[in-house]
Amino acid sequence: MTLIHGELSEQILGCCVRVHRQLGLGFREKISGEALGLELAKVGLNYERQKAIVINYDEKSVGEHRLDLLVKSKVVVELKACSAIGGGYLAPARSDLKATGLQLARVVNFARPTLDIKRVVLTN
Repeated sequence: MTLIHGELSEQILGCCVRVHRQLGLGFREKISGEALGLELAKVGLNYERQKAIVINYDEKSVGEHRLDLLVKSKVVVELKACSAIGGGYLAPARSDLKATGLQLARVVNFARPTLDIKRVVLTN
């Protein structure tokens, strides 16, 4: 079985691990996101922070949402600083995928002693 964007996902996870090791836990999502952006750039992965996406309903725009990170226009990275990633934290990632038409999101929690990462896949 081939994973969706497997190699890219592994590169992103490596960057997350390096940020977590260097910063440690306890920082807000914005700080971890800025550090992660620096790591992504170091390994040559282009990304967009706070990318705006338009949410449509009945073919009409009903608002705008911002993605924490979009890597190589393929993988959404949702940043968290919480006690644990539960189902309530995975639902926004699924919504991001549905709104963008992408297939893979990584939800990354930097607030735990061990980096907490969940893979969210949207299948057709």
